[in-house]
Amino acid sequence: MNTTPSSLKICCIGAGYVGGPTMAMIAKQCPDIDVHVVDLNQTRVDQWNSSDLPVYEPGLDEVVQEARGRNLRFSTNVDQAISEADIIFIAVNTPTKYFGIGAGRAANLEFIEKCARKIAECSQGHKIVVEKSTLPVRTAEAVKRILNSAAKGATFDVLSNPEFLAEGTAVQDLLHPDRVLIGGESKEAVERLVQVYARWIPRERILTTNLWSSELSKLTANAFLAQRVSSINAISALCEATGADVDEVARAIGTDSRIGPKFLKASVGFGGSCFQKDILNLVYLCEHFGLREVAQYWEQVVVMNDYQKRRFSERIVRTMFNTVSDKKIAIWGFAFKKDTNDTRESAAIHVCRDLLEERARLVIYDPRVPESQIRSELEMAFADLVGGLSDKHKKLIDANVTVATDAYAAAKDAHAIAVLTEWDEFKTVDATRVFEGMRRPAFVFDGRNILDRENLVKHGFEVHSIGRPSLAHI
Repeated sequence: MNTTPSSLKICCIGAGYVGGPTMAMIAKQCPDIDVHVVDLNQTRVDQWNSSDLPVYEPGLDEVVQEARGRNLRFSTNVDQAISEADIIFIAVNTPTKYFGIGAGRAANLEFIEKCARKIAECSQGHKIVVEKSTLPVRTAEAVKRILNSAAKGATFDVLSNPEFLAEGTAVQDLLHPDRVLIGGESKEAVERLVQVYARWIPRERILTTNLWSSELSKLTANAFLAQRVSSINAISALCEATGADVDEVARAIGTDSRIGPKFLKASVGFGGSCFQKDILNLVYLCEHFGLREVAQYWEQVVVMNDYQKRRFSERIVRTMFNTVSDKKIAIWGFAFKKDTNDTRESAAIHVCRDLLEERARLVIYDPRVPESQIRSELEMAFADLVGGLSDKHKKLIDANVTVATDAYAAAKDAHAIAVLTEWDEFKTVDATRVFEGMRRPAFVFDGRNILDRENLVKHGFEVHSIGRPSLAHI
């Protein structure tokens, strides 16, 4: 392994899902490197400095505990951190624009530009600026222009180092990544960042490219993964119509070495902060460069995902005698996937919104998502384009949404259960206890295909799963 100078100082702007865990791992693996994570959100910084971290990831707490106070700091001292750093990571949010040109598709680069201007303002000497946020191709060009035009005597190299973390396994992804990708024009700057990662990652797994290939690779990777999910979900609809079993189909095609088994799990739909945002960004880029057919191709991945969520909600209503008005439905899981407290673009948000529109009474349980976050997400789901929430929808959420402390409490007196996150604890619930507390007929809608259908049917449930024939006790 290579070594890196012990005097190296790293600053990361943005203490979110990417910046916090990534910098914590660098600090843990490189105890001689000073790592300073800064964010303007004082509450978030306070959480990183407490025992209740703002990001839940298995194993993350131990990583932070080991490095924090030794060579890992979290603060709001942005100017100081930039001034002292040799390498500056930009890991701020790049949400989809909801206004102006490219609304609904293009990435909002407001925070990236503000970071670049702040770096230029506070820098002296030479700095390596690293794009960690997911960005459109050629954003680095704009960042370089801002840095060079606003700088007060400082010089800069700009690198692209996209993250490929999967929430729920981020710590292991950082420890043992499939690859680390670094793009840049300066060989010296690229090598300096390579040396940091090479402290614990085999050199052959550290790929170097030009800037533009690195930026595009991140969008492409997420687009390909989401495409697989939407593809198997499209087949799940056909399976339900024909009596085929989507899990059996996925297993059959997954044994083909050219296809492989990963990301072929049918579900109520993908969520998270990356897939939809990055695909829409890719669609916008293709349209910008006049590639209309390419844009339409990738947009269909998102269209299919929206269809899958809507189809699941409609199936619940149709199965429950075409009305769920005033019926209690237990929602098991609200995070977009297990082992995370992230709810961004979670399929649960859209299903809950649809059921509330039908005037269902929802009792929601998730082991990691607090009630305040659940209510906030539902309010945003009902908000109009400018962020306004009508009194009607506010009252609907207040009156028809309850948050439970466990799966059994959520299911008590419910007409149906909808499984929307694949938490392991749902696989081991006492079916007898759940059934005895529910109304009849007791419906289960398994949006993740994680429950033992045959066992549930033996206990009296009527079970409806994604891409599989319905089962009912006879």
